[in-house]
Amino acid sequence: MIQAPKLLDQVRDKLRVKHYAIRTEQSYVDWIKRYIYFHDKTHPKNLAAQDVEAFLTHLAVAGKVSASTQNQAKSAILFLYREVLEIQLAWLDNVTQAKAPKKLPVVLTVAEVQAVLSRLSGSHLLIASLLYGGGMRLMEAVRLRVKDVEFTRHEIIVREGKGFKDRVTMLPEAVVAALQLHLAKVKALHEEDLAAGYGEVYLPFALDKKYPNAGREWGWQYCFPSKNLSVDPRSGKTRRHHLDEKGVQRAMKQAVRDAGLTKPATPHTLRHSFATHLLLNGYDIRTVQELLGHSDVSTTMIYTHVLNKGGKGVVSPLDR
Repeated sequence: MIQAPKLLDQVRDKLRVKHYAIRTEQSYVDWIKRYIYFHDKTHPKNLAAQDVEAFLTHLAVAGKVSASTQNQAKSAILFLYREVLEIQLAWLDNVTQAKAPKKLPVVLTVAEVQAVLSRLSGSHLLIASLLYGGGMRLMEAVRLRVKDVEFTRHEIIVREGKGFKDRVTMLPEAVVAALQLHLAKVKALHEEDLAAGYGEVYLPFALDKKYPNAGREWGWQYCFPSKNLSVDPRSGKTRRHHLDEKGVQRAMKQAVRDAGLTKPATPHTLRHSFATHLLLNGYDIRTVQELLGHSDVSTTMIYTHVLNKGGKGVVSPLDR
């Protein structure tokens, strides 16, 4: 008799069928584990909406998690019930919601951006330049493929951005020469991998089955590959993955410290600065929205608040 797959294996299988990212898979599985342990290892099919509400409320009240963390836990549990167990829960209306603070984004001045960039080098400098010069998110940059960089038109196609949306942003002229030189080195590394019997890269949406040789083609390689080969946790294949984004975050943190800045700037701050500086230069908000890949212009509108001079643009009476 064939034993049915364990619950968490069922969750993983369903997430993979629906093409969820591996990090989302890891987060969802972790939240579902915590939900099950919270209820003394009771099988979720024997729990109800009030049990989900109790867990989410516990996170907000006792765990003091952020609103985004609580929402991620909620999404994981709802995925379990709807997609895996195929159970429709009653509406969750008794959850104590974690408060979402309304914060303006941290934005650097042009001089501050240059001070930070001048203290970066190699791949970290190129990636930071793309974040500021093209408004890319950090993971969009480290996952960038060779085929999606268009040097002739000075464009970058961002594949599967937030919400699985593709968009086009600019390739800054200032980074073209350095990026071309960098890609020449990456190509040499790729050819060494091929000669050693490797050279295959991860392909999204099971394209490796449809196009068996595509994973070894130059165009599909990551622009910013890892220095080391590693084993893919899903397929078990030895591949060269993209650069670890944590290295970029550490380099940025050190560069901000070395530049003497007091602002809590991260790689994402460069994207905020990109949007704000475009608006300062007179570009309309719809254009900025398209470049950032925001679904709703209201999300982009937050940068107009950053543009206000103190007190909503009002001149202080002390300065008259």
